[in-house]
Amino acid sequence: MRRFNLVRDVDISGISGTGIVTEGVEFTDGTVAMRWRGVTPSTGLYEDVSDVVAIHGHEGATRLV
Repeated sequence: MRRFNLVRDVDISGISGTGIVTEGVEFTDGTVAMRWRGVTPSTGLYEDVSDVVAIHGHEGATRLV
């Protein structure tokens, strides 16, 4: 497993803020589980990291670290 954070440099939506906005893990089969931090936490499951970046990357405003 590989752990990661999504770090948002610019909050385009005005909802999640900046800095570390999620904690995540990539399983050995490529599946990703991600937990949003903040006032209203939630959990999402994704097929792979590329889906996470495509959906939540905000065209480069968010980095996978």
